[in-house]
Amino acid sequence: MRDQHGALVAVDDARLDPLWAAAGELNLPVLIHVADPVAFFDPLDATNERWEELHGHPDWQFPSPPFPPFLSILEALANMIARHPGTDFVGAHVGCYAENLGWVGALLDRCPNFYIDISARLAELGRQPYTARRFFLRYADRILFGIDSGPSLATYQLYYRFLETDDEYFSYSPQEPPGQGRWRIYGLFLPDQVLEKIYYRNAERVILRRR
Repeated sequence: MRDQHGALVAVDDARLDPLWAAAGELNLPVLIHVADPVAFFDPLDATNERWEELHGHPDWQFPSPPFPPFLSILEALANMIARHPGTDFVGAHVGCYAENLGWVGALLDRCPNFYIDISARLAELGRQPYTARRFFLRYADRILFGIDSGPSLATYQLYYRFLETDDEYFSYSPQEPPGQGRWRIYGLFLPDQVLEKIYYRNAERVILRRR
């Protein structure tokens, strides 16, 4: 978003504070998406793990300059969430930083009003299965289910396989080759009580406000 002078508006810009405050006063959770995968902000050279994807969609690349650095966007998000403890925020796509669950976990620890969904991030979560499983067990009350696509049986089956089984080395996408990067993922084999929270209990509490 740009202001009337054409300058980019930071996520934690004070001019947006009334908006976040009003959401809290109205008891409305905010689903927020501020950044794309880290590779979209990296140089588009042979070391970029999403080389094929970005060549297919060059408008998805956000180099700095002219765009802000990835971590500056995420730090602004953290500042904004901490500044509005009376408003619940759901960070889309694992808080927009599925590549670094340590960072996301630190923000969850710091801000009890912060939640995340897992939409469109099986590729990142499934290639770090040990870290991801520990993360899901620790933050089971703060994670919401999501897919970020239209209804698709094949997509739902992939999410169920990732969350519920201990299957190894399978594709994170119904398409071959998968579009985000050429790697495979591993299942988390989560316990039933954690699955219940992720599939619907947390959404009842956070989205439908059923305390």
